[in-house]
Order: sequence, then structure tokens, then C-alpha cells
Amino acid sequence: MTEHLEAGGSPGRSFDLARDTNRVPDLSASTRTGLRHAITAAVELLPALPPADPLDRYGIRQITVLWLETDKTEHTRRAYYADLAAWLSWCDRTGLDPLQARRADVDAWKNGLTVTGKDGVPRPASASTISRTLAGVSSWYRYLQSNDVTERNPVAAVSRPKRGRTSPLPALDGSAAARLLNHVEQRAARNDTEASWRDAAVVALLFYTGVRVSAITTARIEDLDTDAGHTILRYLAKGGHRDLVPLAPAALHPLSNYLRHRAARLGVGADGLTGPLLATSPHPYDSAKPGGKPLTQRHIWHLLRTQAQAAGISGADSISPHTARRTTGTLLLANDVPVQKVQDLLGHADIRTTRDHYDAHRHKLETSPVHALAQLLGDARHRQGDSDG
Repeated sequence: MTEHLEAGGSPGRSFDLARDTNRVPDLSASTRTGLRHAITAAVELLPALPPADPLDRYGIRQITVLWLETDKTEHTRRAYYADLAAWLSWCDRTGLDPLQARRADVDAWKNGLTVTGKDGVPRPASASTISRTLAGVSSWYRYLQSNDVTERNPVAAVSRPKRGRTSPLPALDGSAAARLLNHVEQRAARNDTEASWRDAAVVALLFYTGVRVSAITTARIEDLDTDAGHTILRYLAKGGHRDLVPLAPAALHPLSNYLRHRAARLGVGADGLTGPLLATSPHPYDSAKPGGKPLTQRHIWHLLRTQAQAAGISGADSISPHTARRTTGTLLLANDVPVQKVQDLLGHADIRTTRDHYDAHRHKLETSPVHALAQLLGDARHRQGDSDG
């Protein structure tokens, strides 16, 4: 992460726990029981709420645990926890009971929200950050309302800032994407190690499928399947429902090599592999780190930026897993794939998301009148030069 959300609005300590991947509680686990324990421990850290009463099944902390646990991907869960933590920290610092908060309180908090980038300089939060943060807190209040924990949602009437039609996040052009894919696969072929083939598989899966990063960090070996002659990956989509995507041969090649190396190290056949689809490798000098844990989003962010830099990709330090998703959608639309098919691949509930955030940006760049203006001025300058001569 490159920015820290701060609650603002009053003097005192700022809240950056939710935006600091080194300090945010781990809200993922491989089992249902483990997930419940992880979320419960994280909710215990939240300020401004009364202590949990183990005898009250409808206590606000118990209900908050269920809110975070139910029908959310790991990415959504972390984001919602971050948003709620920022709001409750502000309530704690200002002496406000969050169940007594009104719209004016939320407006005061919203107006003071800032983000601090890598340069250490705080600046007003963007419209998209504010909108997403308000949506997370409003979801919490709605869940409390549905369980009769509170009577009102003070966020409901708060106006959301208008957001731009295009995403500020970049996409790679076709040549840059190809250079990155070639680099990681050539690196894997040279090294011929489990870790290198895994890295190549990560990049290939992101760019050849357009899935969200949470889809591959939560995927397991058994999620690989075949259907109608296609190898498919079943994954957990946004909103908690299951979806699938076919894997093209270019994506299967590094993935198959990775799984072959992994199976050989474990002394099992390809059919004997279990666990995460993409896992950490054993540390070569530390037996206490045997590997086998799911890759985290932080692993993948670091992998993409490191390999993009090694491949000489411009703007490598701003590349993220979403860059791959943006690249997938933009390249397909630029090559006349119908927007409805791209919407289906990317899992957008509203076609306007696909059109406005992927196609409209390209259309605005390619059809901008500045190109005509440049031609007009160029002709005029050429005529002027002739007359001067």
C-alpha cells in the first residue's frame, strides 16, 4: 500500500492501522473456525465500542464479527474493516458513541479525511476513497439496523462526492504487457525453479484472465477443473459467489510447470497435490519456513513491481494487480471485443463500469479533438513558414 487513510477532524493521533499492510490484523484463514478466530481478534482491537459480553449473542462486537464474516471476499473484508476502524477511531478521539452519531458527525469526519502517501505529505482523500469509505461504514450500520442493534444509519443521508468517469489507475499497452509476460517466463525457463515458475504463473493468470487478485490468492488446487474440453479455474468472485474462467494455453504453460516442480519437491504425483493453488516456497536456509502458505496480496504487489522494474516497464513503481485487470479490459475493448463480453469476463454487475472505466478512457484519448487541433495548427504553421520564406 502506498497511502494511509487518516481520520482527521481533530488533533491527536492519526489512524493508519487499516492502511498499513504490516500492521493490519490478518483477516484470512484456511478454515471457517480459523477465520472466525481471526476476525474476532481483529474486532477486539476496534475502539469506541463496549467490551464484548460472551453471554450477549447480539452484542455489537459479536454482530460486527458476523458482518465481516458473511458473504465477503478477503479483499472486501479487509477494506470494510479498514473503513470501520478509521470511523471508530475518530469517534473514540472525539468522545462520540457511534450508536448515537448523526449525519453531522459523519460529515465532520468525512470533511477531515486525508491520505498520506509515500512522500509523507498528508492530502485530502480522493473522491473514490471517500465514497468507498462511506460505503463500508454504511454497510456496517445497515447490518446493525437489521439486527436491531441500532435504530438509525447516520451515513445513509450523507452525500457522496462525485467521482470521475475514468479510473486513475493505469493500464499497460499491449507491447508493455507482452514484455512483462515474456520477461517472467524467460526468467522461469532460465532458473527452472519452483518459485520462478510460480511467479510466471501469477503474472500469466492475472493478465490472461482479468480476475481480481483475491481470486488467485484464495484459489486452491481443487479449483482447477475441466469442462467441455477446457481447463477452467473456479474462483471466489466479488460478493462471495463462485465463478469460473477458462485458462488459455499461454496461462496454463507456466502454471503446469510450477505445479510439476512443486509435486516433485513434495514427492507426489500431479494428482496428489493439495492446498493453495499458489503457495509460498520453502526458505532455502530456514527449516522453520517450510512454505505451503497461500500467497498474499502483498506478495503479488511486490512480485509485479519487482518484475516490471526488471523488465524495464515504464511506471513500474505504480503497477498493481489491478493494472493487469485494467490492461485485460482495455486491450479487449480496443480490439473490438463486445463490451458485454468484457463485462462478463471482468464480473462487473453494471455495464457502465466496464464502459466508463475501461472503454471510455481509451475512447477519450483516441478521439480527443486535440489531435484535430494539432493537425490544424500544424497546417497553419506550415503555410506560415512558406509565406515567410
